[in-house]
Amino acid sequence: MSAMDPTEVFRQEASELFEVLEGALLDLGQRPDDRELVDSAFRALHTIKGSGAMFGFDKVASFTHEFETAFDRVRKGEIKPTQELISVALAAKDYIRALIEDPQSTDDIIGEAILDDLKRFVSSDQPAARVAEIAEAPPLAPVESKQAGWHLYLEFESHILRNGSNPLDLLEDLCKLGPCFVVPVTDGIPFLDEMEPEDCYLKWDVKLHAACEKDAIDDVFMFVSDEMKLTLSPLEHVEAPAPMPLFQLLDEEPAPMVEMAAPVVEVVTAPVAAQPVAKADSKPEVKVDAKPESKAEAKRDDRGIATVRVQAERLDELMDRVGELVIAQARLTQLAASGSDLSIKMIAEEIERLASSLRDTTMGARMVPIGSLFGRFRRLIHDLSRDLSKPVEFVTTGEDTELDKTMIECLADPLVHLIRNAIDHGIEDTATRSANGKTEQGRIELAAVHSGAQVLVTVKDNGGGLNTARIRAKAEEQGLIAAGAVLSDHEIHQFLFHPGFSTAQTISALSGRGVGMDVVKRTIENMRGSIDLSTRPGQGTTVTLRLPLTLAIIEGLLIRVGEGRYIIPLSAVEECIELTAEDERSRGRNFLNVRGNLVPFLRLREIMSSSGTPDRHQKTIIISTGETHVGLVADQIIGNHQTVIKSLSKLHSDVTIFSGATILGDGTAALILDVAQLVALAQSKVEKQHISEAA
Repeated sequence: MSAMDPTEVFRQEASELFEVLEGALLDLGQRPDDRELVDSAFRALHTIKGSGAMFGFDKVASFTHEFETAFDRVRKGEIKPTQELISVALAAKDYIRALIEDPQSTDDIIGEAILDDLKRFVSSDQPAARVAEIAEAPPLAPVESKQAGWHLYLEFESHILRNGSNPLDLLEDLCKLGPCFVVPVTDGIPFLDEMEPEDCYLKWDVKLHAACEKDAIDDVFMFVSDEMKLTLSPLEHVEAPAPMPLFQLLDEEPAPMVEMAAPVVEVVTAPVAAQPVAKADSKPEVKVDAKPESKAEAKRDDRGIATVRVQAERLDELMDRVGELVIAQARLTQLAASGSDLSIKMIAEEIERLASSLRDTTMGARMVPIGSLFGRFRRLIHDLSRDLSKPVEFVTTGEDTELDKTMIECLADPLVHLIRNAIDHGIEDTATRSANGKTEQGRIELAAVHSGAQVLVTVKDNGGGLNTARIRAKAEEQGLIAAGAVLSDHEIHQFLFHPGFSTAQTISALSGRGVGMDVVKRTIENMRGSIDLSTRPGQGTTVTLRLPLTLAIIEGLLIRVGEGRYIIPLSAVEECIELTAEDERSRGRNFLNVRGNLVPFLRLREIMSSSGTPDRHQKTIIISTGETHVGLVADQIIGNHQTVIKSLSKLHSDVTIFSGATILGDGTAALILDVAQLVALAQSKVEKQHISEAA
């Protein structure tokens, strides 16, 4: 097994950090006073910069450093983040991502332009005036004049250098707050033959002679607070020493170093021996910033145990092996059933139980919260809202709903098209909304919820709804329907999914070419899902995607029609009833009376063109999709079957009533029925029957 490329590991980690950074920046646009969001963004930037330098991405480290420097005034609270500043920061994030993922596609001129815009937004005259006022304020406060400085004892964890952090850089930043007297504590340095070159053994005793706030010190160590122990206490009023370069102590000649030995010993032993006393004296005034070491270590250990990074290809390979195991287990069960050896039957039952448990565990490992997908669309809506000058509120619910990772990947493009259409076509402009008595800000709701063995993903807007008359006129113009044809609103709305169909007046970068909604329908149907479309004029449109939980292994109902065997997804099965003699006699009616409700049914023998005589006692399987119920008449219901889904070849792409195939225990193949297509077929037959009866 070959190790992963370190640069690829960095790219994966950077991708997660970009999501954190983008989310923090977008939230900052909504909550500009939230300090935690600023810190979160800076932590992500700092990690990207340090890791980039470690893995040789020098341009990434340099640009990110300039980004941090320009954005530093936001972190210090000197200016508030505006929407313009957030937009430039997001562009800077995109540029850093391009430097990592595709360096050849970037240009230094673009990066320089982004930094110039960033500096321009953070260097306006008005914030500078406010900073001057703030700078003049502290001398007026009597409490600050009594504060002579701070006494710090810094103890970093040994692995801090491996994480890309440099304690000397942090001490340099600390010196920028005011004059510092820094003494390294060397009692923890081992013998040379015991020393690890990548470990940090030094500690530091620092006296900071500056009337600064404790928060300013916290800001210096904000990115390494979990990797250090910081003891902090106020200094009494003493005369500050003359400013001394931080590294002068490290660069002195041997003689002065010897003279400093005594102070070093005093400084080191005092905090260690009298540390409880120091804490007791300063307890009413100062809080220890670092958390207890054991608790922090336990938290990190738990985090390491709880999550392990695994390549997606390995999960796919594992799922394939489990699928083959399920097929082999089905063969073993069939062989055991045909024999009389009880021990073989017991082993077969035990293997079936273990295979079922392994299947569920493997499928659970592939499940991903859909919130990871929802988060991608915040940036899309932010940019579309800005480009179209339509203020839009984005609301998500059900982010914890889990879906197979393959489904998540396939679902991204359809949702992009639906959201773009909702903003471009659905949400009206500000003037129109105000004239109609609506709020100026539109609303897009993205929701996910479990419904049995399906997940319902809903995209809802509060725009003007679908214009049925315009859709019909466009369909007549393109020759899709005859002028004056009698169609329901539902049937007219289905033309939106026709290839090349668009109601946009002009072609723009967002719409007008008619290649959006047909892609949505085709992708969802390939995922064995369905689309429901509902609208209310003047109030908005709702698009509901009904999706299976997984595309790998499902529970199915095995049936026989003539000599062929077929699989119906068990999640779509409502109930099974016997076809009565009365239903057999009324072949032209095609309706069942199920507890007072009329349910249309299809004879699978007619659809499959099965030869031979039907069984005397045929069975009807009631299936459903959404609110629609349809009966399927089969010769025999064999039973439950764990179904490993295999895709059909391109030669069978025109056979719409099948969504795939599986291998049975005896090695033969069984086709999987597409429930959505069968329901649509039943509905069309019912409509044709109504038309013929009306004629």
